[in-house]
Amino acid sequence: MGALTEELEFTQRIDFPAKAENIALAEKLIDEACTKHNVHESHYGNILIALTEAVNNAIHHGNRLDPTKTVTLGYQVKGEQIVFLVQDQGPGFDFEHLPDPTDPQNLEKPHGRGVFLMRALADSVEFSDNGATVAMAFSLQPVQE
Repeated sequence: MGALTEELEFTQRIDFPAKAENIALAEKLIDEACTKHNVHESHYGNILIALTEAVNNAIHHGNRLDPTKTVTLGYQVKGEQIVFLVQDQGPGFDFEHLPDPTDPQNLEKPHGRGVFLMRALADSVEFSDNGATVAMAFSLQPVQE
């Protein structure tokens, strides 16, 4: 485990079957967490997109839509950051060697942007468990313009 997941004690956590419709459960937890911890609106969109990508990947790619497998989504506030963790029961993936979705040969492909978006939208992203777990940190401070 890395710096983001070390001693992570969930403020709130949900576990749900790997079914596509359960993305709504994740969105509800994200909304509740952002409201409870006064996440600035300048960060809300990034959090929602990055986490729905991670949960969608866990459901579809990690657990392969197997409803007997579980996806975990939880978070903890650590100082000036909110850290979210998404975990699936799949074998993981090689998160270090993914095709570049901005490469012209990949632009027309319908998949392959999730990890790219997570890395672009979160302040930090950390994979563990061979890619079956991802932690993402977001600032609680408003974006300075």
